[in-house]
Amino acid sequence: MARSVMWFRRDLRLRDNPALLEAVDAGPDGVVPLFVLDPRLWDSAPPARRAYLARSLRDLSARLGDVGLHVVRGDPAEEVVRVARRVDAVSVHVAAEHTPYGRRRDQAVAAALADHTLPLVATGSAYAVSPGRVRKGDGGRYRVFTPFYATWLEHGWRSPATDAGVVPWLAAGGRTHQVPEVPVPAGLTLPTPGEDAAHERWRAFVARDLDDYGTARDLPGDDRTSRMSVHLRWGEIHPRTMLAALGRGAGAEAYRRELAFREFYADVLDQRPDSAWDYYSAPFAAMQYDSPGSDLVAWKEGRTGFPIVDAGMRQLLAQGWMHNRVRMIVASFLVKDLHLEWQHGARHFAEHLVDFDLASNQHGWQWVAGSGTDASPYFRVFNPVAQGRKFDPDGTYVRRWLPELADVPTASVHEPWRLTQPPADYPSPLVDHADERREALRRYEAIR
Repeated sequence: MARSVMWFRRDLRLRDNPALLEAVDAGPDGVVPLFVLDPRLWDSAPPARRAYLARSLRDLSARLGDVGLHVVRGDPAEEVVRVARRVDAVSVHVAAEHTPYGRRRDQAVAAALADHTLPLVATGSAYAVSPGRVRKGDGGRYRVFTPFYATWLEHGWRSPATDAGVVPWLAAGGRTHQVPEVPVPAGLTLPTPGEDAAHERWRAFVARDLDDYGTARDLPGDDRTSRMSVHLRWGEIHPRTMLAALGRGAGAEAYRRELAFREFYADVLDQRPDSAWDYYSAPFAAMQYDSPGSDLVAWKEGRTGFPIVDAGMRQLLAQGWMHNRVRMIVASFLVKDLHLEWQHGARHFAEHLVDFDLASNQHGWQWVAGSGTDASPYFRVFNPVAQGRKFDPDGTYVRRWLPELADVPTASVHEPWRLTQPPADYPSPLVDHADERREALRRYEAIR
């Protein structure tokens, strides 16, 4: 009897899943669908992310028919081996992982399986082009996006994997756990999880908003971004599937670049695992920073007095998501107006983003802070009023998330403090942006 184990992780789908195809090929007599609740990841995950993951797992389990998803809790190096041996599997199949912890975990699992002459077979990854494959002519790795993107395009990617067809799912029996019931935190609205939801959202975006994506993506009030980041985060859809639907045109090209940015940051983290929390550009560690206090609390709660910043922070708390343009604005405010280290902001995003991706989040923050790869020049300090006027000119986004400003005239919606009678329930600006911009540049000059 040739049986195998399909160990799902960040690939919670059945379509376009090369690892699943390999598992079926190796186990024609039965494939055990396995998910391990790794305490190191599950217990440390914030409530919003656990709630979404639990719902996505239940969706996947329902798609597996009567067998359902075999869920166990414990150290993967012990649990994967136990399940594989229980069913006399000939191999265990996964999509390759490229985060620092994921790589260490898989090395430990592979070593434990090897003690029983069982292979851990990694096929494909969460990326169209796996980290490490896009290289310079001399074999080196990229630290600047533009040349990476050119080589990434030249390298290309495979077409979506074929459908696995009727999979001989096999119940493992023995000790198992139900997918945990995780309540959604009060006040939070989660997107619909699962593979079908991912494909439905992608089809709708391509049909309705892709052509205008190059310009509309920067307008948070229009809300015409794809919202696919959460589905990519959990592998409910593969980027290859999305790339296959992109044709020609400015919108398609702009979206292709965004997918490439995700792959670029994954490649950078693969090169420099330390950059997950340390400065990619070491000199920035020596810059003068302030100690976090009430200003950090005000930023987290969306009470800075700068409407575009506060709207973004409140959207994060309400949806576990924030518009990408606004992510840059609030990050710049934290680092360059409040003079706090980027890790404070990255940690808060990690706590609330349902689509939290270690590589994209950390390196996005470092880009804004000026300390990352292909970094925004440090002297580019986002003016929150100017950014609000440019990207939310009629105040739609601000009013959506700040009911205190619902009746403020459009001309004043990004500077309500200038009104003769400012809204009584909205705070005055936490800082003077012009003064803090000068101070940020002074601190930067000190480390040049």
